[in-house]
Amino acid sequence: MEILVCVKRVPTVGGAITLTADRRAIDTRMSGFTISPHEECAVEEAVRLVERFGGSVTVATLGPAAAEEQLRACLALGAAAAVLLETEPGVEVGPIATAAALHSVATGTAGTTGTAAGGGFDLVLLGNEASDTGDYQVGIRLAHLLGWPAATGIKALSVDDAGISASASRTYRGVLETFALELPCVVTVKEGINLPRYPSLPGRLRAKRAAITRVPGPVGASGGAATSGGVDEPARDVRMTSLLVPDAPKKQAIVLGRGAEAVPALVNVLVELGVVS
Repeated sequence: MEILVCVKRVPTVGGAITLTADRRAIDTRMSGFTISPHEECAVEEAVRLVERFGGSVTVATLGPAAAEEQLRACLALGAAAAVLLETEPGVEVGPIATAAALHSVATGTAGTTGTAAGGGFDLVLLGNEASDTGDYQVGIRLAHLLGWPAATGIKALSVDDAGISASASRTYRGVLETFALELPCVVTVKEGINLPRYPSLPGRLRAKRAAITRVPGPVGASGGAATSGGVDEPARDVRMTSLLVPDAPKKQAIVLGRGAEAVPALVNVLVELGVVS
């Protein structure tokens, strides 16, 4: 089974975000980068399927040269090949162009070598949404370009013994939904579908030496229109004007009193909350 996992370089979840003076970039001196938690689970799910069926996992990302770090982290977890669709510094790429660029990898038209050269993937996995932009669009747009069935927000995924079809489940508004999908297909997974493994020392060493396929001027991130599989997409569907870090919610504590004198005020609060009557 050949599986493509699409990942994205994002600021570390939970880390403090500091912007540069021009408010157009994140100050990397104060924050690290990683892949989204959903995508960590997508990589783990792909590795588990390959351990069962054989084949290989290819990871791909659209981003700056520094995104090589995230690809090597995926290689350390068990991926066999990595493709970096390298964007120009400062270029902002939205979900439409991102899907077009990833489509070129999935179909083997991105000028890649090795596993990704001829496409031929049985399954494409993505995180349900990136932790920085939360677009919820790339997986669906990619499936549309490929003409493949898709399921999103998946928390359980299984493939039949013959490797012909997949069963994907999610819970929506308290109702369990299960989808039967013929391979090849696109699935976006959510955190909790599995528990991602830690990279082993041999895996880290192997990833450090592994060759990463770099594709300059990727489809959908350079000038002009993106043509992918006969479908024209705008080169840049978003333009960044400035970044803004939202103000942290302010916490305010009210002292009701001290000792026994605070009891009446406490009772009044409990009455307002409906705890006592």
